[in-house]
Amino acid sequence: MTLIYRYICSAFILLSCIAFLNPAQAAQYLFSGKSEGMNFQLEKVISGLGVPWALEFLDDDQLLFTERGGKVGLLDITKAQVRYLLGVPEVTSYGQGGLLDLKKSPNFFADQTLFFTYSSEDGRKRSTALASAQWKGGRLQGWRDVLVTQSKSGSGHHFGSRIAFDALGYLYFSVGDRGDRESAQDLTNHAGSILRIEGSGAVPMGNPFIKSKGALPEIWSYGHRNPQGLAFDENRGVLWAIEHGPRGGDELNRIRKGANYGWPVISYGKEYWAPISVGEGTHKVGMEQPEKVYIPSIAPGSLLLYSGQAFPEWQGDLFAGALALQHLNHLKLNQSGQVLEEERLLLGLSERIRALAESPQGWLYLSTDEGNIYRIRPE
Repeated sequence: MTLIYRYICSAFILLSCIAFLNPAQAAQYLFSGKSEGMNFQLEKVISGLGVPWALEFLDDDQLLFTERGGKVGLLDITKAQVRYLLGVPEVTSYGQGGLLDLKKSPNFFADQTLFFTYSSEDGRKRSTALASAQWKGGRLQGWRDVLVTQSKSGSGHHFGSRIAFDALGYLYFSVGDRGDRESAQDLTNHAGSILRIEGSGAVPMGNPFIKSKGALPEIWSYGHRNPQGLAFDENRGVLWAIEHGPRGGDELNRIRKGANYGWPVISYGKEYWAPISVGEGTHKVGMEQPEKVYIPSIAPGSLLLYSGQAFPEWQGDLFAGALALQHLNHLKLNQSGQVLEEERLLLGLSERIRALAESPQGWLYLSTDEGNIYRIRPE
């Protein structure tokens, strides 16, 4: 057999193998990286989407996502194909609002329930709302509002709007201050708060303000500016939240029952219009201190507690997507939840990282405002 003939045969075999790879295996390789001595590679899974605001795995191969413009899409990872679902009411994208977060019920395999947050319109004003729908036959049915919060504003800012479940199945979701700072200290509205309810919308009897006259009983904590990341840490028994500060002063907070996180009375940030500190200072009796402050702001858009096997050194660590400084923010925690180290990954991607999800095999998936979904897998 001549050398040329051998070369032609080898090339044909190689091309044949590539042709039979499924699209996920043949996802576009971008670059390799290293974190805590572990090697990983970044791949682009799909592009050309709207703004994918939330990601949620239904099983190994199906990734559900929302687009802020009002669509719910289902990505078949093995085929790299997307189809958009029926059964979603019209949701208008306005400012930072639109169709926002998405989470499965803790009992999803039994009740097939999905929860969504979105900006609900009433005339020219909008509120953060929580809704649910049933996953039946590969489509959404029975969409209903669980709670339309008392956070109505004409502003298109600070809807908050991430969802998390604790180990008992209680549902938490965040509401930003809606562009009205003082409302975050007012317990007669939901703005600037993290709420706790049951999936039905009922208020648990253990909520801190359920017997406080005038206070809304759904409120779990308050004094928040715009929390766009929530994650429940079952091993440490902690609900984590990450929120946008103004110019500087993004915060990672350990959320405690009934606690006041200070906005806008205390803050580590500056005014947008001048180098003047917001509020009275950084500390005040009766107001919580953050676990970590980011100065300058990274503009965190999500929060994930890693629990997978693919990257064992990351187990129990937090990850946040950064919108302004465009990277994946990694926080190494000790056993008590103190931040030991910060690491900034994917700086070369130069895209606004919005949503995060952990796949069943422990790979990290992330979406960007540029309409792309990527994944990080072991190299």
